[in-house]
Amino acid sequence: MGRGDLSDEEWARLEPHLPRNVGRGGRWQCHRRVINGILFRQRTGLPWRDLPSRFGKWKTVHDRHRRWSADGTWERILRAVQADADAEARIDWSVVSVDSTVCRAHQHAAGARRRPARVPGRRSRPAEHRSDEAVGRSRGGFTTKIHLASDGSRRPLAVLTTPGQWGDAPQLIAVLDRIRVPRPAGGHPRTRPDHVCGDKAYSSRLNRRYLRRRQIQHTIPERRDQQANRVRLGSRGGRPPGFNRALYTRRSEVERSINALKGSRAVATRYDKRGYVFHGTVTLAAIRLWLRY
Repeated sequence: MGRGDLSDEEWARLEPHLPRNVGRGGRWQCHRRVINGILFRQRTGLPWRDLPSRFGKWKTVHDRHRRWSADGTWERILRAVQADADAEARIDWSVVSVDSTVCRAHQHAAGARRRPARVPGRRSRPAEHRSDEAVGRSRGGFTTKIHLASDGSRRPLAVLTTPGQWGDAPQLIAVLDRIRVPRPAGGHPRTRPDHVCGDKAYSSRLNRRYLRRRQIQHTIPERRDQQANRVRLGSRGGRPPGFNRALYTRRSEVERSINALKGSRAVATRYDKRGYVFHGTVTLAAIRLWLRY
């Protein structure tokens, strides 16, 4: 086992959720060797063609990652691993924090054609294809923003990628709607945390109305301009939202989760040209965090 490869304990948690066969064209190459190759590239950020020979053909490793990113396999594996953790009571639902981080996109990540990616043997469109490829242009160059919700144990419950210039507030609902942890014993998946924390960037009437409708308690500070507008309206402005300072300190948990994700060089800097492939890279990094803890 090389540095950064899956340990025996991690492999025992991951193996039951991997695809078994592919129909026409033969069987999969060794899953463990190929996934270790994907993890090696994710950790180091090197070009696919420079993968060490111990992982087999670089194209096999690249195509496996691209295919599983396109057809939603990484997403299904993430939910399956989360379901195992929830069954073992290893998910802290008491406070779920939401935040985002900006990743610089390498120059090779730009220039993708705006057309749906085609997966061999499948007619459906990829799970995470975007017409804008989740790349934004700003004064700092090309960037991609990762939005995520983290549980109290600093592990991602849901991730979402958007262009770097997109705001945080409009993505709160989209991120929370992605929380979907199946229950192996049966029943509806769990989608609702006990409490949600976020910084003032997520303060909006739409977000607070959404959280109240779903009966989710939340701690989100009010921006100064919103405070002034509420005071100006008088009784029509309503009461100020509640704020629990002790719970707000736990927002650092999502920041530490972001720090763990960006420990992978291929996440901290986007090298993937296609948006759905980069989303698969981020999802795999989240899977690795769930396997470790």
